Amino acid sequence: MTIAIYPGSFDPVTYGHLDIIRRAAAVFDKLIIGILRNKAKSCLFTTEERVTMLGQVTRDLPNVEVVSFDGLLVDYCEKNDVNVIVRGIRAVSDFEFELTMAQTNKQLNSRVETMFFATSAEYSYISSSSIREIASFNGDISHFVPETVRLLVEEKSRQHNSDHD
Repeated sequence: MTIAIYPGSFDPVTYGHLDIIRRAAAVFDKLIIGILRNKAKSCLFTTEERVTMLGQVTRDLPNVEVVSFDGLLVDYCEKNDVNVIVRGIRAVSDFEFELTMAQTNKQLNSRVETMFFATSAEYSYISSSSIREIASFNGDISHFVPETVRLLVEEKSRQHNSDHD
């Protein structure tokens, strides 16, 4: 069985992420969506909220599991028999960063491969950070995220904005 992991912060999950998730789920026997618990990173959503959000938007994919984890990705892979790390590439700048990470991960654990999925053209400009920024100014994010995610982002943005008024 080939098990892959698609790691990320997914803060929030976008149509671009879902495009990669659906395509990777069609390639691998099992796809784990791994959310790293990173205390140094300031996120709009808690780790638990992101796990729940991703679970909701991928519930129609029976071979997808959403987890959170600490530590090195390659250590998680070793402990959970994960063979492949899935990464999405939007632009050449992404490739340069992701290639370095893939080579580092390969050095740390030679049995784990990295597979790059080119983001579909219609999603290549979408990023979670731009969605958070648009939402913070009450902009329309409905073209970038599923409806359930839109509602959650807008609610969080309202809370955040009222906390800082």
